[in-house]
Amino acid sequence: MKTSSLVLVIFLIAALVGGGFFYFRDTKGPEIALVPEVGPVSRKHPPILQLADLGSGLKSVAVTVIQGDKIIPVLSKDYPEGTRTQTEPLPLAKAGIKDGLAQIRVVAVDRSIFPLGAGSTSDQTFTFQFDNKAPVIALLSRAHNLTRGGSGLATYTLSEEVARTGVVIGERFFPGYQQPSGNYACLFSFPWDMSSSQFIPKVIAVDRAGNERQAGIYYHTNDKTFRKRQISVSQRFLDAKMPQFEDTYPEAKSPLEVFLQVNKKMRRANVARLAEFGRNTSPTALWEGDFLRQPQAATLSLFADHRTYLYEGQNIDQQTHLGVDLASTAHAEILAANHGRVVFADDLGIYGMCVILDHGLGLQTLYGHLSRIDVTVDQMVSKGQIVGTSGATGMAGGDHLHFETIVSGLSVTPIEWWDGTWIRNNITEKLSLSPTN
Repeated sequence: MKTSSLVLVIFLIAALVGGGFFYFRDTKGPEIALVPEVGPVSRKHPPILQLADLGSGLKSVAVTVIQGDKIIPVLSKDYPEGTRTQTEPLPLAKAGIKDGLAQIRVVAVDRSIFPLGAGSTSDQTFTFQFDNKAPVIALLSRAHNLTRGGSGLATYTLSEEVARTGVVIGERFFPGYQQPSGNYACLFSFPWDMSSSQFIPKVIAVDRAGNERQAGIYYHTNDKTFRKRQISVSQRFLDAKMPQFEDTYPEAKSPLEVFLQVNKKMRRANVARLAEFGRNTSPTALWEGDFLRQPQAATLSLFADHRTYLYEGQNIDQQTHLGVDLASTAHAEILAANHGRVVFADDLGIYGMCVILDHGLGLQTLYGHLSRIDVTVDQMVSKGQIVGTSGATGMAGGDHLHFETIVSGLSVTPIEWWDGTWIRNNITEKLSLSPTN
């Protein structure tokens, strides 16, 4: 009898302990987060609500916005059993929230039986500055004359601090940079691979709350037809140049297959890196006057030459040459086209040994196929300073300089930048504009 009583007592104690554990095992309410937690937001770009309860799971959430003496319900939702995490975009677009401070209150309940089956509750309030007005864009530059493959500059003012601004053309974005005057300047291009009908540049500004405005600009375009050339790829060239790339493409079974991989995949990868370098730029112009053309150098290839590659008389590939090839003597001293900062000085795939100089506002120049590099990354160089010597590294068939001019990662014709009058009329004068001009 005593044994049975003892067992019963032990059972009751275990039941009480187990029940207590089960009752009190989840006394903490759901975790609540808003992304972002602070900073300006807008009705169209509200914070994102994130809820989590890995114990008993989520039961419900209610969200209200408090502004002045107004309490605005914006979200009330129940969750099915087993819901552990949930992300909710807050539907504030029609909530009537005005510019200024407002509080977002979030009350979330889980499915725990504590207390008394009601569930554990979290109640959290966040304070935000609501900004529902898009930035005002006021253009300063009025005339924009662009040739296909060429460059242009737009200058403008904005009514407020922004997170992103520049010129958009189709899917391409050219960043704008605020100047010491407070104005914004954006170098952009009429892309070499775009038709006049597709070229519709617009200035864009997105503020820190996510409000966006676009403004059209006055422009005139000049179309341009680029050359078409045939390049014969000899077996001698393949045997001489492709071994340097074999480790990159070990699956290629012949020098010709290596060439095709390099000419397609590596070329695309190198062009993508130019976009990365373009973001490493000074917000103000570092250059002065016209850009130097390599002296006493003959032109071998032009910008945007469309090349058809032939092997044993057969068409094997087509690519576009996005620089100008210049040649004088072997191992000629290569001069910096203008003042700038070195952002790259190393091997770069098809370009071989390569130097890239940043001249500010996203404008950069590339010096490819070098045999020697005489500068280092972050070094400031002056116009006419020696950056290296010409060579035949990379995909070069002979000693020459591949010179490329780039605007925010997109290659443009260098001829305009070699012309001091063009720079003065299309770039420099616009940089000096003010709202009173």
